[in-house]
Amino acid sequence: MGPQALSSLASMEILLSLITLCLLPQAAFGKTRHYEFNIKLQNVSRLCHTKSMVTVNGLFPGPRIVAREGDRLLINVTNHVSNNISIHWHGIRQLRSGWADGPAYITQCPIQTGQSYVYNYTIVGQRGTLFWHAHISWLRSTVYGPIIILPKRNASYPFAKPYKEVPIIFGEWFNADPEAIISQALQTGGGPNVSDAYTINGFPGPLYNCSANDTFKLKVKPGKIYLLRFINAALNDELFFSIANHTLTVVDVDAIYVKPFETDTILIAPGQTSNVLLKTKPHFPSATFLMEARPYATGLGTFDNSTVAGILEYEPPFLHSTVSMKKLPLFKPTLPPLNDTSFATNFTNRLHSLASAQFPANVPRKVDKHFFFTVGLGTNPCQQNQTCQGPNGTKFAASINNISFIQPTTALLQSHFSGQSTGVYSPYFPINPTHWFNYTGNPPNNTMVGNGTKVMVLKFNTSVELILQDTSILGAESHPLHLHGFNFFVVGQGFGNYDPNKDPKNFNLVDPVERNTVGVPSGGWVAIRFLADNPGVWFMHCHLEVHTSWGLKMAWLVLDGKLPNQKLLPPPADLPKC
Repeated sequence: MGPQALSSLASMEILLSLITLCLLPQAAFGKTRHYEFNIKLQNVSRLCHTKSMVTVNGLFPGPRIVAREGDRLLINVTNHVSNNISIHWHGIRQLRSGWADGPAYITQCPIQTGQSYVYNYTIVGQRGTLFWHAHISWLRSTVYGPIIILPKRNASYPFAKPYKEVPIIFGEWFNADPEAIISQALQTGGGPNVSDAYTINGFPGPLYNCSANDTFKLKVKPGKIYLLRFINAALNDELFFSIANHTLTVVDVDAIYVKPFETDTILIAPGQTSNVLLKTKPHFPSATFLMEARPYATGLGTFDNSTVAGILEYEPPFLHSTVSMKKLPLFKPTLPPLNDTSFATNFTNRLHSLASAQFPANVPRKVDKHFFFTVGLGTNPCQQNQTCQGPNGTKFAASINNISFIQPTTALLQSHFSGQSTGVYSPYFPINPTHWFNYTGNPPNNTMVGNGTKVMVLKFNTSVELILQDTSILGAESHPLHLHGFNFFVVGQGFGNYDPNKDPKNFNLVDPVERNTVGVPSGGWVAIRFLADNPGVWFMHCHLEVHTSWGLKMAWLVLDGKLPNQKLLPPPADLPKC
């Protein structure tokens, strides 16, 4: 081969390399960030109780992950405890990287004692606040932390640049071991014991006994804009939050920008996140301010009816000021009543996508598949020779389309990818309820649910419209439904039974809010649309952990597309085995 041929070959290789680079997603040009997560026991004290609990790196809440849109994350999780563990990166799209999604027995077998697994994924087209948490049993009560996704370098926020950014994570504190609580509840069939306190960044605050020193303090300067990154990591409660004498501006939910709006109070369900601007007072106010959160409770079951508080504290105007914070007046916010569904409805109705040229709302206009899913509670029969504590001696259960999900012992994604799904799951999840009834009226006498491991199969790029209908069986209740692997558009919601002839006429197809977790209204319905453009097996479940434990969950199986970039990547070599 002569020099000229070699030269043209080299030129061709360079050209091919350039073409390949052009074809790679923009995300490929981000930075690779490495994190080490060691799952270990740690003694933690709150409310005068010290207990040994499962943590990441000994921290409660766990370490924050900071990345930019387009970055690749390699997070090595090593399990040093006796519990099996898996971590879910809540809200991350996981494009073709379903092996890194994390729900145990859905996309992976859990990481066993002494084992490690590297979660490997790239953040594509997302910026804002998300979070990570354990996704097996109730371990997420202590194993959780923030994911902060900054815009790409030289990209700015579509709102005023904040002076400082502060994550604010709501959680729950249990004096007892949450694993023992849910284990006992599933055995007896009754409702589990509720938490002993809510927390802000791990602290219950001054309104609880023996907790004055365990208070989160947000120290601010006058005349500044702070970006508060809210995360509801609580197991079982939607929360109202307010700061006394201050207005908040909502600018982002679930890592998607929204049209900014002002409010005194925000509502945030488990699994939801929100970025909110706080503009501090122009001058030192000679006062301190409580920030409080308490539940929005709609069901008939017991709940933790308490209030977590932190303190907003202004820095005094002079460096060596003699101002004593303890002597300053302390203002309290006014939160909505516990069951204020009208506030909840008005708040969610104010959420709209930016729908701008830079951040469009790509709502599917043409729908390929229509689905109608009921969500709610029910019962399972008690085992023979046992007395159960559920309704009329039964066991509490929960279901979607009256199918209460049975957790498999092999991961669904592995069984699908290897072509060995027989006996693991059925591909025939019902597209609507098998029995029609007045979903929000008087419930039927038979409250028993069906049980099974069923998935809904979708062809690649199918556009889906899904109606989620609450039921009044054992009481109407708000259900925060979380869909893994996708964002969806909330195109409509209402109360009573969904009417397929009237309700679609009022759908918002212009600027509906885009989310990964939505509250199905108590005694009502919500309509969502999404494009099934991500091959894999994707969990959908209620983010009230007790309902997930009772079976309010299912999975979507999205098949590969025809093109190479429409296929699920093969599993990593270190994928945990069952």
